[in-house]
Amino acid sequence: ARALLADLSGPDQCNSANAIFCSWMAVGNVLGFSAGASGNWHKWFPFLMTRACCEACGNLKAAFLIAVVFLLFCMAVTLYFAEEIALEPKDAQQLSDSAPLLNGSRDDHDASSEQTNGGLSNGHADTNHVSPNSRAEDSTDAGSNSNKDDVEAFNDGPGAVLVKILTSMRHLPPGMYSVLLVMALTWLSWFPFFLFDTDWMGREVYHGDPKGNASERKAYDDGVREGAFGLLLNSVVLGIGSFLIDPLCRMIGARLVWAISNFIVFACMLATTILSWISYDLYSSKLQHIVGADKTVKTSALILFSLLGLPLS
Repeated sequence: ARALLADLSGPDQCNSANAIFCSWMAVGNVLGFSAGASGNWHKWFPFLMTRACCEACGNLKAAFLIAVVFLLFCMAVTLYFAEEIALEPKDAQQLSDSAPLLNGSRDDHDASSEQTNGGLSNGHADTNHVSPNSRAEDSTDAGSNSNKDDVEAFNDGPGAVLVKILTSMRHLPPGMYSVLLVMALTWLSWFPFFLFDTDWMGREVYHGDPKGNASERKAYDDGVREGAFGLLLNSVVLGIGSFLIDPLCRMIGARLVWAISNFIVFACMLATTILSWISYDLYSSKLQHIVGADKTVKTSALILFSLLGLPLS
């Protein structure tokens, strides 16, 4: 979706388009996480509950059902209103990337071009006289056209996408290799956060267990709902931050803004480990191991969730 919006907006409006994209993403996240913080979906959609599906199962099925409906609606709107102009590929670009992967096709193409140009420079004006050299040139041209067709067929093949990505790497500026490495390592930290943030809240902050006794299961469920509320706050900060990115990039530069966001991610991820230590220490010091979250630890965890909305924007 972000790439499609970048194509439609053009180079002069990419920053504004990114801000609009992040703001609407924040609106959707707020609605989604606020819905996840509620445990009443099974009451609103009672037909989803069966003898084999409890309340938690009904809530999950209802959330997926709503997600499917919204996804189909938004995709239909996008396909109807987004009009792309198909660009014709240039032969020179195709040959420069894919021709070295075909055996001798590029050499044959260059050789045929030189022979053709040489024949034109000699100024043959007699169209009735056909020499053996001209027949050879015609056969060479036919061979070059067939090689060109092979290259175009290769470019249209299913394996060409990976080949184009790998061959285009050599055209990148030197600094882009560092950017790609940092982006890969940064997303290695983002995906565990997306997958296990609410689980971390239920286990490490609330000390619950989805497979424990009744009180532990309740504590885990409360922690998961509190984690969803933290993601709601994260989305609110994401929406606010999306409008601040463009002015900040103009004031201090995009490179510094990007570096600061990565350091925020690092600090917040490190703080989750520190909070886990503190929460476990407080939990172990209680004589009866009272299940639940410490108020200070819970507030700190919500602050961390909120701060991560800035680098996410």
